[in-house]
Amino acid sequence: MKIVCLDALTLGEVDLSAFRDFGEFVSYDLTSKDEVIQRLKGADVAVVNKVVIDEEVIDNTSLKLILETATGTNNIAVEYAKSKDIVVKNVAGYSTSSVTQHTFALLFAFLNHIVYYDHFSKSGAWCKSPIFTDFSRIIHTLEGKNYGIIGLGTIGKQVANVAQSFGAKVFYHSTTGANLKADFTHLSLEDLLKTCDIISIHAPLNEKTKKLISQKELELMKEKAILINVGRGGIVDEEALALVLDKKDIRVGLDVLENEPMRANHPLLKIKAKEKLIITPHIAFASAEAMKKLIEMVLENLKEFIKNGK
Repeated sequence: MKIVCLDALTLGEVDLSAFRDFGEFVSYDLTSKDEVIQRLKGADVAVVNKVVIDEEVIDNTSLKLILETATGTNNIAVEYAKSKDIVVKNVAGYSTSSVTQHTFALLFAFLNHIVYYDHFSKSGAWCKSPIFTDFSRIIHTLEGKNYGIIGLGTIGKQVANVAQSFGAKVFYHSTTGANLKADFTHLSLEDLLKTCDIISIHAPLNEKTKKLISQKELELMKEKAILINVGRGGIVDEEALALVLDKKDIRVGLDVLENEPMRANHPLLKIKAKEKLIITPHIAFASAEAMKKLIEMVLENLKEFIKNGK
């Protein structure tokens, strides 16, 4: 069979050579919309992350299998593919530890003033100190804090367990209203925002979560509260966030934005209180260990298809 990977660059430096064990393998770093059909000519299998496989692509290729190298399949016309007897297989759970770790990396950067104190020390300010330490910023523990989780799925549960191990009291909000039997206290979104010192988002983007956190919700948050979004961009209204950050004492860590890569004129680049915001470029999922596991799972999906056709 012929296997074509259309956007290998989005997988970092992982080794894709194992795909050659199953037939002819062709890999492209990136593929524009206009190049998709041509590059998939004669291919049995498409390996994609963000490249769109829509009805037009399906109608003009002879694909038998689409391997999504992520959990979400919103870039694929899944139902149409199925109607054409094309199998679509994604992966899930490969990045749970990686995203959980990044959640706390962002959180502790705020609680321990890591960015500030790194600059403080390297600037020479510590060299001038009359004492061995510095109290110009006060660090805080996670112990005793109210930790709110929006989206108590696999990642959300692991984050909850870690937060609890640090001595935090965990609450959560189910965006679907279906998950109400967890081991933690469920709160309405309004009560969660009013009650919690720390809130992290681990929900998917859908009709119920799009701009779930808008100006109204941001203004409900406690003073000095911390908001972390490692779920999906679009859940937090970024225009509203830029406004609120300059007038309310909250801190925000973002790993995802509504449009990625970040646009040059983004309002979050113009806020005055830059120390209140940390942005990382959608890297929470991408630890070396998670990416290795991801490719192993994609290969297992390919093996399963070869073995039983599904």
